[in-house]
Amino acid sequence: MRLPRPWPRPLWRFAKRLTPTSLFGRSLLIVVLPMALLQVAVTYVFFDAHWQEVSGRLSNALAGDVVQLVDRVSADPSPAALARVRREAVETFELSVDFEPGASLPPNPTRLDFQRLRRAQADAPLVEALSHRLSTPFTVDAARYGGLVDIQVAIHGGVLRILAPKDRAFASRGHIFIFWLTVTTMLLIVVAVLFIRNQVRAIERLALAADAFGRGQDVPFRPHGAREVRQAARAFLAMKARLQRHMEQRTVLLASVSHDLRTPLTRLKLQLAMSRRSARAEAMAADVREMEAMIDDYLAFARGEGSEGAETQRLDELLTAVRQGLDPGGARIGLDVAPDLEVQGRPAALKRAISNLVDNALSHAARVRVSARPSPAGGVEIAVDDDGPGIAPEQYEDAFAPFSRLDPTGAANAKGVGLGLAIARDVVRSHGGEVTLGRSALGGLQALVRLP
Repeated sequence: MRLPRPWPRPLWRFAKRLTPTSLFGRSLLIVVLPMALLQVAVTYVFFDAHWQEVSGRLSNALAGDVVQLVDRVSADPSPAALARVRREAVETFELSVDFEPGASLPPNPTRLDFQRLRRAQADAPLVEALSHRLSTPFTVDAARYGGLVDIQVAIHGGVLRILAPKDRAFASRGHIFIFWLTVTTMLLIVVAVLFIRNQVRAIERLALAADAFGRGQDVPFRPHGAREVRQAARAFLAMKARLQRHMEQRTVLLASVSHDLRTPLTRLKLQLAMSRRSARAEAMAADVREMEAMIDDYLAFARGEGSEGAETQRLDELLTAVRQGLDPGGARIGLDVAPDLEVQGRPAALKRAISNLVDNALSHAARVRVSARPSPAGGVEIAVDDDGPGIAPEQYEDAFAPFSRLDPTGAANAKGVGLGLAIARDVVRSHGGEVTLGRSALGGLQALVRLP
């Protein structure tokens, strides 16, 4: 039985698109969203419960004072009694009282339409309190005067008008609560942003240090941040030290192997040079030269030019040096480089990688074109195109395998040991780039190098 999903798939995908992708954004959302929901809930509870309760109590107290004044004026509406009521209302109740003989209430008094006003007006608590205490029609207007509530009560002979401060009828300090709630929320958000940013910055520096190490650069880095981040940083530094120690040991070992192998090869070359010339001697000399080339390729592949420092180099100078080394006359290699292109990396390693690609193209084609241009995604692109027969698309990845030697038919190629493309990809990837093969506009194979 298949259980239903808690969220519909389109709704889940829409919510996922709205979620921030960065760690900083998600951490901030985790902190701010519950805080915002809490503030909304507190505000709703305050205005729905506390504000209503306080306003109700204030309105009941004011309604009692209003009823007392109405009873006194109704019992004795003489000018002397009215003057006493006015004086006592100001001194005791902080109310302004006025009697308008012969006046009448505005049409549709409040009490007659109380249910509608209870839902629509902010003065509903006062209206409700007066409705329970007064048996005569009345109106309440809390909007005519800024800080006063106008209460008009119909009594015998006219209308008694009472002006009361709004503070006596309603909890009018709600805006202060909202203000301080907003201020504290913003302060908490600022503190959360600063704290989360400081933690995320530690992770970003760790990522930059790891990326720089992968490009062969050594940038200063010190663990900092939260305990888990410092633990990951210390693990990275320990791994970096182990890798550097391993590369140094391998380089020393390979240098020793190179010296040990070249010594007998040198003796063989000397003996062949001193022997009589013959077909067999020429074949043996060719084998010795091939063995030297194989040793050079092995060492270059294993060493990876790792000890060379990174520099900024102009691409036109680099590619011109490659052409001069492989085709001094420039008859077979065409060069098309956009001006002012520069690349950051190890010059000798990059030169070797591009030379391997160009040399591979020269071995299978009559004409090669090397071009360089800015990459649409940032960085630079170096394309090596040839007019050779090319290889099948399904063999593109096989061509990069170490010791893979393919001709257009897939058979073993006698030239080299199959490390040229492997070395080129290894060097380019160590610089944070990539090498891919594809169909060339010249009809043959294209090797495309992308460098940051």
